[in-house]
Amino acid sequence: MKLISFEFKARLRDEAPIRRALKRLRARYLGEDHQIDTYFKVARGRLKLREGKIENALIFYNRANAPRARRSTVEMTLLPRRNSVKQVLSRVLETLAVVDKCREIYFVGTVKIHLDRVPGLGMFVEVEAISRSGRIARARRLASRFRKMFRIPAANLVGESYSDLVLQKLRR
Repeated sequence: MKLISFEFKARLRDEAPIRRALKRLRARYLGEDHQIDTYFKVARGRLKLREGKIENALIFYNRANAPRARRSTVEMTLLPRRNSVKQVLSRVLETLAVVDKCREIYFVGTVKIHLDRVPGLGMFVEVEAISRSGRIARARRLASRFRKMFRIPAANLVGESYSDLVLQKLRR
Protein backbone atom coordinates (compact mmCIF):
# COMPACT_ATOMS: atom_id res chain seq x y z
CA MET A 1 0.00 0.00 0.00
CA LYS A 2 1.37 3.42 -1.00
CA LEU A 3 0.20 6.64 0.56
CA ILE A 4 1.17 10.22 1.20
CA SER A 5 0.51 11.95 4.48
CA PHE A 6 1.22 15.23 6.19
CA GLU A 7 2.16 14.67 9.77
CA PHE A 8 3.49 16.33 12.86
CA LYS A 9 4.67 15.18 16.25
CA ALA A 10 4.66 17.23 19.46
CA ARG A 11 5.72 16.75 23.04
CA LEU A 12 2.92 16.77 25.58
CA ARG A 13 2.96 17.71 29.22
CA ASP A 14 -0.77 17.18 29.56
CA GLU A 15 -2.93 14.91 27.40
CA ALA A 16 -6.22 16.28 28.78
CA PRO A 17 -6.73 19.04 26.15
CA ILE A 18 -6.12 16.54 23.33
CA ARG A 19 -8.52 14.04 24.91
CA ARG A 20 -11.21 16.72 25.24
CA ALA A 21 -10.78 17.68 21.59
CA LEU A 22 -10.95 14.02 20.51
CA LYS A 23 -14.19 13.63 22.48
CA ARG A 24 -15.69 16.77 20.88
CA LEU A 25 -14.69 15.42 17.45
CA ARG A 26 -16.22 12.01 18.24
CA ALA A 27 -12.95 10.37 17.26
CA ARG A 28 -13.08 6.66 16.56
CA TYR A 29 -10.89 4.84 19.11
CA LEU A 30 -9.08 1.77 17.77
CA GLY A 31 -7.46 0.87 21.09
CA GLU A 32 -4.15 0.93 22.90
CA ASP A 33 -1.27 -0.86 21.25
CA HIS A 34 2.08 -1.79 22.77
CA GLN A 35 4.35 -1.41 19.76
CA ILE A 36 7.95 -2.35 19.14
CA ASP A 37 9.36 -0.53 16.11
CA THR A 38 12.68 -1.91 14.88
CA TYR A 39 14.43 0.50 12.53
CA PHE A 40 16.92 -0.93 10.08
CA LYS A 41 19.90 0.86 8.58
CA VAL A 42 19.16 1.62 4.92
CA ALA A 43 20.81 3.82 2.27
CA ARG A 44 17.88 6.23 2.02
CA GLY A 45 14.64 6.85 3.84
CA ARG A 46 13.62 4.80 6.86
CA LEU A 47 12.66 1.17 7.11
CA LYS A 48 10.93 -0.10 10.23
CA LEU A 49 9.17 -3.23 11.31
CA ARG A 50 6.21 -2.52 13.58
CA GLU A 51 5.11 -5.29 15.96
CA GLY A 52 1.99 -4.75 18.04
CA LYS A 53 -1.38 -6.19 18.97
CA ILE A 54 -3.28 -3.87 16.63
CA GLU A 55 -0.73 -2.81 14.03
CA ASN A 56 1.87 -5.06 12.40
CA ALA A 57 3.61 -3.85 9.28
CA LEU A 58 6.81 -3.38 7.36
CA ILE A 59 7.01 0.34 6.63
CA PHE A 60 9.38 2.25 4.37
CA TYR A 61 9.07 6.03 4.37
CA ASN A 62 10.76 9.23 3.30
CA ARG A 63 10.21 12.35 5.34
CA ALA A 64 12.25 15.41 6.15
CA ASN A 65 13.16 16.08 9.77
CA ALA A 66 11.42 19.38 10.44
CA PRO A 67 9.43 20.67 13.42
CA ARG A 68 6.24 21.29 11.40
CA ALA A 69 3.66 19.34 9.45
CA ARG A 70 5.70 17.63 6.77
CA ARG A 71 5.05 15.42 3.79
CA SER A 72 5.75 11.74 4.19
CA THR A 73 5.68 9.20 1.36
CA VAL A 74 4.98 5.73 2.70
CA GLU A 75 5.05 2.21 1.36
CA MET A 76 3.62 -0.29 3.80
CA THR A 77 2.97 -4.01 3.85
CA LEU A 78 0.57 -5.25 6.51
CA LEU A 79 1.76 -8.38 8.27
CA PRO A 80 0.17 -11.09 10.42
CA ARG A 81 0.78 -10.69 14.14
CA ARG A 82 3.24 -13.55 14.35
CA ASN A 83 5.70 -13.63 11.48
CA SER A 84 9.39 -14.18 10.71
CA VAL A 85 10.10 -10.88 8.94
CA LYS A 86 12.28 -9.57 11.79
CA GLN A 87 14.49 -12.65 11.71
CA VAL A 88 14.95 -12.38 7.94
CA LEU A 89 15.66 -8.63 7.96
CA SER A 90 18.05 -8.98 10.92
CA ARG A 91 20.15 -11.42 8.90
CA VAL A 92 20.51 -8.95 6.05
CA LEU A 93 20.31 -5.47 7.60
CA GLU A 94 21.86 -3.84 10.64
CA THR A 95 19.42 -2.73 13.34
CA LEU A 96 19.62 1.03 13.75
CA ALA A 97 17.29 1.55 16.73
CA VAL A 98 14.41 -0.02 18.62
CA VAL A 99 11.50 2.08 19.86
CA ASP A 100 9.20 0.57 22.49
CA LYS A 101 6.02 2.58 23.01
CA CYS A 102 2.43 2.45 24.17
CA ARG A 103 0.16 4.07 21.60
CA GLU A 104 -3.52 4.99 21.72
CA ILE A 105 -4.89 5.11 18.18
CA TYR A 106 -7.75 7.37 17.06
CA PHE A 107 -9.27 8.34 13.71
CA VAL A 108 -11.22 11.42 12.67
CA GLY A 109 -12.09 10.76 9.05
CA THR A 110 -8.77 10.20 7.25
CA VAL A 111 -6.76 11.77 10.07
CA LYS A 112 -4.98 9.32 12.37
CA ILE A 113 -4.10 10.58 15.84
CA HIS A 114 -1.72 8.84 18.21
CA LEU A 115 -1.20 9.50 21.90
CA ASP A 116 2.19 7.95 22.59
CA ARG A 117 4.15 7.17 25.73
CA VAL A 118 7.77 6.35 25.00
CA PRO A 119 9.79 5.29 28.06
CA GLY A 120 12.73 7.62 28.57
CA LEU A 121 11.38 10.16 26.07
CA GLY A 122 7.98 11.19 27.41
CA MET A 123 4.45 11.75 26.06
CA PHE A 124 3.69 12.80 22.50
CA VAL A 125 0.84 13.39 20.10
CA GLU A 126 1.26 12.46 16.45
CA VAL A 127 -1.17 13.53 13.76
CA GLU A 128 -1.14 11.97 10.29
CA ALA A 129 -3.47 13.45 7.67
CA ILE A 130 -3.55 10.64 5.12
CA SER A 131 -4.05 11.21 1.39
CA ARG A 132 -4.91 8.02 -0.46
CA SER A 133 -6.62 9.78 -3.35
CA GLY A 134 -3.88 12.26 -4.27
CA ARG A 135 -5.54 15.15 -2.44
CA ILE A 136 -2.25 16.33 -0.95
CA ALA A 137 -3.23 19.97 -0.40
CA ARG A 138 -6.25 18.81 1.62
CA ALA A 139 -4.04 16.59 3.79
CA ARG A 140 -1.68 19.51 4.44
CA ARG A 141 -4.60 21.75 5.47
CA LEU A 142 -6.01 19.03 7.75
CA ALA A 143 -2.66 18.60 9.55
CA SER A 144 -2.48 22.36 10.14
CA ARG A 145 -6.09 22.48 11.30
CA PHE A 146 -5.48 19.73 13.90
CA ARG A 147 -2.36 21.48 15.20
CA LYS A 148 -4.44 24.64 15.77
CA MET A 149 -7.36 22.69 17.22
CA PHE A 150 -5.05 20.86 19.65
CA ARG A 151 -3.36 24.19 20.50
CA ILE A 152 0.13 22.81 19.94
CA PRO A 153 2.72 25.56 20.39
CA ALA A 154 5.56 25.64 17.84
CA ALA A 155 8.08 25.08 20.66
CA ASN A 156 6.54 21.63 21.34
CA LEU A 157 6.86 20.36 17.75
CA VAL A 158 9.41 17.62 17.21
CA GLY A 159 11.04 17.20 13.80
CA GLU A 160 12.81 13.91 14.43
CA SER A 161 11.47 10.37 14.39
CA TYR A 162 11.36 8.37 17.59
CA SER A 163 14.37 6.42 16.32
CA ASP A 164 16.36 9.67 16.08
CA LEU A 165 15.32 10.65 19.61
CA VAL A 166 16.29 7.23 20.98
CA LEU A 167 19.70 7.42 19.25
CA GLN A 168 20.27 10.97 20.55
CA LYS A 169 19.52 9.80 24.08
CA LEU A 170 21.95 6.86 23.76
CA ARG A 171 24.74 9.19 22.57
CA ARG A 172 24.46 11.41 25.67
